[in-house]
Amino acid sequence: MANTTTFGGNGRVDYPPRHTDSGARNINSRDGHIAPGEIAIGVVIGRASEYFDFFVYAIASVLVFPSIFFPFDGRLEGTLYAFTIFAFAFIARPFGTLAFMYIQQRFNRETKLTLALVLLGASTASIAFLPTYATLGPLSILLLSVARVGQGVALGGSWDGLPSLLALNAPANKRGWYAMLGQLGAPVGFILAAGLFSFLLSTLDNTDFLDWGWRYPFYVAFAINVVALFARLRLVSTTEYSRLLDERELEPTNVIEMSHSQGRNILIGALAALASYALFHLVTVFPLSWINLYSSRSIADFLQLQMGGAALAAVGIVISGLIADRFGRRSTLGALAVMIGVFSGFVPMLMDGGALGQNVFILTGFCLLGLSYGQAAGAVTANFEAKYRYTGAALTSDLAWLVGAGFAPLVALGLSAHFGLAYVSLYLLSGAVGSLAALSLNRALEIRD
Repeated sequence: MANTTTFGGNGRVDYPPRHTDSGARNINSRDGHIAPGEIAIGVVIGRASEYFDFFVYAIASVLVFPSIFFPFDGRLEGTLYAFTIFAFAFIARPFGTLAFMYIQQRFNRETKLTLALVLLGASTASIAFLPTYATLGPLSILLLSVARVGQGVALGGSWDGLPSLLALNAPANKRGWYAMLGQLGAPVGFILAAGLFSFLLSTLDNTDFLDWGWRYPFYVAFAINVVALFARLRLVSTTEYSRLLDERELEPTNVIEMSHSQGRNILIGALAALASYALFHLVTVFPLSWINLYSSRSIADFLQLQMGGAALAAVGIVISGLIADRFGRRSTLGALAVMIGVFSGFVPMLMDGGALGQNVFILTGFCLLGLSYGQAAGAVTANFEAKYRYTGAALTSDLAWLVGAGFAPLVALGLSAHFGLAYVSLYLLSGAVGSLAALSLNRALEIRD
C-alpha cells in the first residue's frame, strides 16, 4: 500500500482497530499527529540510550573484564576472551528481533518495547552485580556471557520502527537530513560512556576502580534506559503511529515469506554500509585495547581524545545529511567507502607513529566515521515493499552489525598482535570493497524526489 501519511492537518480521524492474535490494541494512544521533529527526538533518545549500554560494555571489555574475569591468562589473551563474549550480542541480536516481532504480533508494540528495554536494562545492570572469577570461578564467565546475550536479544527487540517512520514521512528533499538524525545517538552514547569511565579512572586508584568503580556505569545505564523507555512509548503509542501499522507500512511480517521476496535487499543492505560498520569499532574499541596493552599513555586522557573524536563524528553525521540530500545517499556512501579504503592504508603508520600518529588516526577516523555512518542506517529501506519494510529494516540492521562490526575488535586485535597492524589495514579495506560491491549491485539506493 502506498504511503499516504502526512504531518500536520486539523482534526482527528478514527481508524478501525488492528486485530492481533490477542485482540489487543493500545487504547491510551495520544490523539493527533506527530511531527518529524518529535520522531527525531525519540529516535535520538532511544539510540543514545542503547549506544550508552553498548559502549559501557565495550570499554569495560578492555579495561576491566580481562583482569576480573580472565585473570588466569595474560592481558592480551584476556582481552581477546572478553572480545569473544562481546561478539555474542551481535550473534543474538537477529534472534531477538524475530522473537520480539512475534511478541508484537501476539500482543502489541508497547508490550514488545517495554519488555525489550526492561530486558536490556536488567541485563546491563546485572553485570554490575556479577561476582569475579576469584569468587565464583568459571561460573562468573558463564554469567557474563548470559548477560551479554541478554543485551543482544534486547537490542534486537528494541526496534520500534521510528527510523522507518521518520524516513517515510520526511520531506522528499530532506530525507538524507532526517536519516542522519537517529545516527547521532552513537556519538552521544560514546561521549557519555567514555566520559564516565575517564572520570572514574582519574579519581579512583586502580584497586578501587577494579573493585567497585567499574560497576557504577552499569547502574547508570539502567536509569538511562528507564528515561528512554518513556520517551519512546510516548511516540509509539500515538494514533498516527498506529495508522502506519494498520496500513502495513510498519508492521511485522512473516520472515520466511520476506526472505524469499526481499532476500536480495536484506543482503545488499547489510553489505552496503560494511565499510562504516567496520570502521566503527576500529576507531572506538580496538585502539583503546591497543593503547591499553602496548602504550604507556594515560587511558583517561586517551578516552578524552576519543570523546573529542566522537564530537567530530557528530558534526560529520550532520554534514552527511546535507551531502546526501545534494548528491544522493548511494553516491555519498560510495565516496566515503573509497575514502575509508584509502584511510585503511595509513593504519600501521599512524598507530605506530607515537602519540601524534595515534591522535591523527583517532580524529581522522572519527571524522570519516561520522560522514559515512550518518547515512549507513536503512540504506535500502526504500527498496523494500511496504509490508516488508518494518521487519526488513530491522533484520538489515542486525546483519550489518553482525557482519561489519560484531567481530571487528576481536579480529583487529588478534591480527595486529600476532601478525602486525598491516592486517588491520587489510581488514578495513575488505569492508570498503564490500560496500562498493554492494552499492554497485543496487543503484536504487540513491534516493530521488
